Amino acid sequence: MNSSYGDREVVVGVALFRDGRVLAAHRPGSAGRDGGWEFPGGKVESGESDQAAAVREIREELGIDIEVGDPLGAEEPIDDRFVLRIYSARVVAGEPVSTEHTELRWLAPEELDQVPWLLPDQPFLPPVRGVILTEI
Repeated sequence: MNSSYGDREVVVGVALFRDGRVLAAHRPGSAGRDGGWEFPGGKVESGESDQAAAVREIREELGIDIEVGDPLGAEEPIDDRFVLRIYSARVVAGEPVSTEHTELRWLAPEELDQVPWLLPDQPFLPPVRGVILTEI
């Protein structure tokens, strides 16, 4: 893997922006994992680019097509096996429907701190807020 954290696998998340808001997804808790809010996405498969993984994962998880933009900040460790990279994106077709999350919310900049984000996603909140505020 090409990660600043060694051989960790890459997970991509997507900050979907629309109308001055960003999409947040609530992941339920599971064995050994706390529930909380996150940017939707998933693991990059072998031979796949971050961008291709983001498009595939968002189509699988939300049933929409997206255009992936720039990375938002540096990658962050999730645990000793994975790192998280978040990319900006916009919806090009469809309306998000949750298949893996318990809830989806479009959050305005002032609402970002009102939900309990998963720890790996938290460092991306300032750049996400910055994108929203420059688009308004």
